Order: sequence, then structure tokens, then C-alpha cells
Amino acid sequence: MAPLPATADEPYPAQPEVLLVDDDEVNLLLTGLALKERGFSLIEASSGERALELLRDHAPDIIVLDAMMPGLDGFATCRALRRMPSMENVPVLMLTGLDDDASITRAYQAGATDFFVKATQWSLLAGRLQYMLRASRTRIELERSKSKLARAQDLARMGSFDWRRPERSERGGLLLSPEALRVLNFGPHERCSLRTLLRMVPVDDRHLMLRQLHAALRQSSVLATDVPMVLLDGRQRIIHIEAEPEFNEQGQGSGYTGVLQDVTDRRAAEDKILELANFDALTGLPNRRQLIWRAERALEQARRHSHQFALLLIDLDRFKIINDTLGHGAGDELLVEVGRRLRACVRHSDQVMEGQFDPAGLRSHRSLEAVGRLGGDEFVALLPEVGDDDDAARVAQRVLESLREPIFVSGQECFVTASVGVAIYPRDGNSVVDLLRNSDVAMYSVKAQGKNSAAIYSPQLAGRGREKLELETALHKAIERNELVLHYQPKIDVRLARLVGAEALMRWQRGGNLVPPADFIPLAEETGLIVPLSEWALREAAHQVRAWREAFQFDDAIAVNLPSRLFERSDLIEHIHQCVTAVNIPHRSIMLEITETGLMKELQNVIPALHRLNEIGVEISIDDFGTGYSSLAYLTTLPISELKIDRSFVRDLGVTHQSSAVVTAIIALARSLSLRVVAEGVESLRQMDELLRLGCGLMQGFLFCRAVPAAEMQAWLEQTVLARTAQWIREPREERYELGGGARSVGRLMR
Repeated sequence: MAPLPATADEPYPAQPEVLLVDDDEVNLLLTGLALKERGFSLIEASSGERALELLRDHAPDIIVLDAMMPGLDGFATCRALRRMPSMENVPVLMLTGLDDDASITRAYQAGATDFFVKATQWSLLAGRLQYMLRASRTRIELERSKSKLARAQDLARMGSFDWRRPERSERGGLLLSPEALRVLNFGPHERCSLRTLLRMVPVDDRHLMLRQLHAALRQSSVLATDVPMVLLDGRQRIIHIEAEPEFNEQGQGSGYTGVLQDVTDRRAAEDKILELANFDALTGLPNRRQLIWRAERALEQARRHSHQFALLLIDLDRFKIINDTLGHGAGDELLVEVGRRLRACVRHSDQVMEGQFDPAGLRSHRSLEAVGRLGGDEFVALLPEVGDDDDAARVAQRVLESLREPIFVSGQECFVTASVGVAIYPRDGNSVVDLLRNSDVAMYSVKAQGKNSAAIYSPQLAGRGREKLELETALHKAIERNELVLHYQPKIDVRLARLVGAEALMRWQRGGNLVPPADFIPLAEETGLIVPLSEWALREAAHQVRAWREAFQFDDAIAVNLPSRLFERSDLIEHIHQCVTAVNIPHRSIMLEITETGLMKELQNVIPALHRLNEIGVEISIDDFGTGYSSLAYLTTLPISELKIDRSFVRDLGVTHQSSAVVTAIIALARSLSLRVVAEGVESLRQMDELLRLGCGLMQGFLFCRAVPAAEMQAWLEQTVLARTAQWIREPREERYELGGGARSVGRLMR
């Protein structure tokens, strides 16, 4: 006989192993030969005791056991082997010459899988064994599947249940699987009724659950719901129930069958995901997504009910300083405390999210009111209904008042203020995007006017904002379009009536008009464009020194104003070196001016650059000296060559004693430190005479010459200094210098 066929999942052994037990040697021989011919592999035993010994070392696929044997008969042997490890499920075929019911029942009670009456029908015996093997295989697979399912249900915290109407079924009531009992914290053999389960539902949710059950029963519909439950050990869980109706032969609903699952962790994860999607992780306030969703709902309600609503954009004024000084941890603490204070300024609601807002509710839009974090140090207050501008202004004032008290972060007392911009629907925009943009415009107008205040949007503010944006865009392109020029204001040694240098002042020729420096220099500093503008100014000044050296032997320096941030750059020295070597002029031909305020603000960062510049011969001038709040100790340690007296002190010379006293002190200080001192903003002979009396002979200002294009400098020298026609030249000299032939004459005058 051919070997037994294999299944797709797990093939039978090529020769299934059979343990054949029979005390009759002839039967043992004949049965063994017949089974071998039909593809079985045999292990033979002539007694029950021998069979049990063999089973300690072998695990046959099936056992054929003679019922009637001396000593340990087949029934006793079957009972004994069933008690052996791993023998519980091995198929056992009992061979018996008896066909009475008592023997058959006894065989099954002993643990036999099936019985077979002894005969010579070997093919029938082999077929019975094949059937038993397949049945065993199927049962094992079912047990394995059941075990996998139970394991999967345990892992998923899931179990099945069956409920039957008591009036329509003999098995009425609720039947829970062991897995379902474990989900509900019951033992595997405990009983749990529907009434018991309902008592585990909190009272507030129980009535809703009962309504759902009755509605499903009336309509014989599918039931799917999440039920909060308190288990016997006090744990609060969320149990998801899904059940489908079942019907009897008459088409009547007889009950439900379904599954229940503990979804507490999943619901907690979903709630966390929802929270992360809608709330700021740091402050716990609604985030940008949630704010925009609320604002859109508020706008819909305002449009439907014809009322106004307001958006307040709140930007902290000094957050970057605190964050950079005390660290990001301190900055986070500050934001948390600011969020807490702002929350108290409005009727804040955290609970309204997508799917929870009922627009049909009476004045439900009030639940949208909240403060949220837009990002960074920007917050938004949403006021879903305001009567007029004053309502929004009062909230803005509460916001400012809430921040007046100091905030302690990292053991440090800090004060923080805010700039608040207000936009109101529908006057200031018909969409959330418009309202956010216009509140931003209003907020930045507060920043420009000194911060720590609030402003309501107006079209005039938007106009200024657009002008600033257009100006910034044009400034980006000014260098590549060759729209920038340098004008030069000469420095004069009044006693000798000669030129001792010049200061380069940047101008912007835009559309045929000169843009005042006050309009674009602050913008350049704000946007960072001041760096490429300053680099261009250095290159241009170096070329101009070369041109003047060839035209009239200019042998002094052109001073270029640089922002403090440029001194922090490691490539500043290299850039200046490239500028002067490209036109073959000495390094001393370029002087760098830095304001006292800028110097003190970044003193520690710029000290290394100042020393390296001094080493290559570039001199440093301190502009606007006397206006900064700083220690004078830096004058004794830094490589400074020149101090420039600010025009605010020069303006009142000869008028107030205080100005003369300040200028006298600056001149004395500079002289004691061997520094040059230059007075700026000299506009009258009175100021010039007073400066000369106090001991300052180097000046610049409108009295001598306004800042002029480079091409006009030579004409000014010829018409003013050489011709000695200027009223500020006190003592006409006998010799006359002519320009013709003549650059040497001008050069001598300059020297």
C-alpha cells in the first residue's frame, strides 16, 4: 500500500508509527505484517507492561491495543498511558473480540479513541487507523487554533459572549467566555449575569447604556458602544462592546452574540494624540491648529448671529534676552507662567474640540473663548463676542496688567512685557487669515512705538506695513542694481585749515530720489542686510581712497561706520585686507567707526577683532561718545585711536554751562589717553569758537561741508580750502595753492 498522503499545512510522516500491543503472537504477527504492507511503521509489544515501558522512550503516532490480555489488560493499559506526559491526545484504537455495549463503553471510559472488532479485514483496519490519524490531526489543529485565539484575545484584552432571551431560549441569560471573564476581572469558573455587569457601570452612564440596549432589542439592530465600567477591584476601565442579533426558526430575535474588549489604553492613547494635536505640550494651552479651528467656528457664529468677535495677538517683548541669558529651560518656565496668567484674563475653556462643539446650542460660541499659544513667544486671545472696540481693549489692558508682576525663573526675578495687536471681525477682515495678519500688523506697530502697549488695527497701520515690506524688498536688490552710493563729509583741522580725513556716509538712490539713512539703515540692521551693505561700503571706500590719492595726494583715512555684529565675524580682517590690497593702499587708509552703545553691547565679543585690526594698522574710532551708559575702563584697555564728541553735546556749546563741562571732560580724558578727539555736528561759528577755546581743533559738520558725492570733494577743496573763502578760516595765509600742476599743492595743504 502506498504511503499515507500529506496535508498542505503539516505532512504526515512517510510511515506513521504504530505501537501494536497484543499477547497473541500469531495475531501480533499477522496484524503487524498487514499494517506494514499498508505503509505503517511498527513497534510491537506483547503485554501491557511492555507497552508502557516502550512509551517512556517512544512517541508513536497511534496505538493499537488488544483489550483482553493477561496481567495488565488493554483497559488498564489505556488508563495508565493516558496518565503519562504527552500521551493525553495520542489516538488509541482498542481491539476487542467483544461487541457488547458494556465493553465498548468500558473502552471509551478507559480513554480509548475508538474500538475495532478483531477480524482479518486488514484494509478496513488500515482505513480506520488513517481516519483516526486525520481526526486526531484535525482535533490538534482545532485545539491549537483555539489556543492561539485565546492567546490573541488575552493580548487584545478581548473575549466573546452569548446572550439569549430567557423567554425564547432554554439557555437564557448571559454566557461569557473565559477570556471575557478575565477582561472583567472574574475567575474562569465564576458566573456573571447581565444585571451584575450593569451594576459595574457608573450611575451617570448606566441610564444611557440601558436606553441603548432597549433600542437595540426593539429594532434587533447591531450594538456597538464604549461603556465605562468600574471593576470589582476598583479599576476604572473602558469596555468596547460589539454584538449582532441572532434569530430563531420563526425569525424572531432570540439573543445576541458578540465580543467585548478592554479599550482603556487605546482610548487613553487616542485622547493623548488628540491632546497633542490640539494643545501645546509646554503650556497646555490650545495650539495653532486648535486656535484656528476655534476662530473659524467663532467667525461662523458671528456671521450667523451678526455680532463681532476679536483676535488679540500677544507677543512678549523681552523673551529672547531672557532665553539667551538664562537658558532655554528658564525660557520654558517663563512661557508656562505667562500662559497661566493669560488664561486668567479670559473665560478660558479647554474642553471644546472638533466633534464636541454644538453650534445649535444657545450662545454656545461663548465656549470657544480661550487663550492659546501660536508658537514661540506668541499667544492669541480669542473673544468670540465683543460689543465694540472697548471690550477688546479692556481685555488687552488686562493682559498687560497681568504681566506687570515679576516672574521668578531659575531663581532669578524677571520682568516681561508684551505688545498686543487687536483685530475685530467683520471690520478688520472676513477670514481668520485676514484677522491674524491684521492683528500682527497692529502688534508690530506697538513694537515700533516702544512696546508694552496695545493697538487696534487700522488701515493706516497696514499701509505703513506694506511700505516697510516694499522697502525691505527693494533694499535686498539695491546692491545688485548699483543703487547705493557713498557721500563723504570731510574732517577738518580748523587751526591749520586743512583736510585730515573723511567719513563715508551711505545713501540710497531709489527711483531718482535719495532715501534718508534714517529710513533704511534701521531696516537693514533689523533684517541683517546691514552686513552685506557694510561689506560693500568697505570696498567702495578703499576704491575712493585710491582715486583721491591719484587726484590730489589724499594721504589720510576714510572712516566707515560698521555695526557691532560685523566685528564678531571671523572673516572681517580678511575682508578688509582684500579691500585694501586689491587697490594697493595701506591698511591705515581705512578707519572703522563703531558707536559707543554698540561697542558696550557686544564688548566681550568684539575685543579680539579690535586687537587684530590694530595689529594690521587699521584705526578704531568711537562714535557718539558720551551717550552710552558704560564704564570708561574700556578706554584704557582697547586699541582705540579716536573719540568723536556726539552732536548732542556740541549743539548747546556757548549756551549752557553743562554742555561745555561735558565737552571739557571728554577733551581732557582723550588728551590724557593720547587719543584724537573730533567734534561732530558743528553748524555755527559759535560752536566752532567754543570748541577751539576748550582745546578741540578737529571738527566736522555742516559749517564746513555737508556730506557730498565723491566727485564733488575736489571741487570743494578748490573752492573753499584753497581759495580760503570760507568764513570759518580765521587767519588767511599769504601763500596761495593752485590746483593746476597742482595735486602737490593740495597735498601740502592737507598735510
